[in-house]
Amino acid sequence: MRFKDRAEAGRLLGERLSGLEQAHPVVLGLPRGGVAVAAEVASALDAPLDVVVVRKLGVPFQPELAMGALGEGGVRVINEEIVRAAGVTRPELAAVERRERAELERRAARYRAARPPVPLAGRLALLVDDGVATGATAKAACLVARSAGAARVVAAAPVVAAGAIEELAPVADEVVFLDSPERFGAIGSCYDDFAQLRDEDVLALLEPARPPSGPPQDRR
Repeated sequence: MRFKDRAEAGRLLGERLSGLEQAHPVVLGLPRGGVAVAAEVASALDAPLDVVVVRKLGVPFQPELAMGALGEGGVRVINEEIVRAAGVTRPELAAVERRERAELERRAARYRAARPPVPLAGRLALLVDDGVATGATAKAACLVARSAGAARVVAAAPVVAAGAIEELAPVADEVVFLDSPERFGAIGSCYDDFAQLRDEDVLALLEPARPPSGPPQDRR
């Protein structure tokens, strides 16, 4: 299944997720590309939009291959099988972690500067990315949402690799997708337009988002 761009993928994913509207979810996009998909989902569900900042830990000689991920609040996910298969040493892993932790903290400070996180305690956290290959970053995002007190966690993306569904099963109550190929080389291969987003693009998507709010019974 191919998508014109992230906006189209988000609209289609929003249609698939329409049944969650009554649960009053908080939609959380994974920066950067996932936020463009999440913005469409949040609009479709009339839900608040926020980010959950995570960083992939790429294999040093093959950065697109995730051997783990880091998330806000000290979340750390390592795929030991990939680390061993790629022959990554502990010093190499530590170096990648230091670099990505610094970038995670920079992005979190940028995205949160004028917008505090939407409270997740007792809420349904709907985590959205533009695609899930190994599941490492999505898994870290689920753990971030859990640590923030989310009552239920749903991971969603237009395309999710078959193997990643099993990876997410222990941390997500549900995994929702439009397509799940057995194998695909890169998430970008599922899009006609997969241009990289900048921090400014993420902030622009967040700016018009609905202000943080609770479900109807919590409003005054």
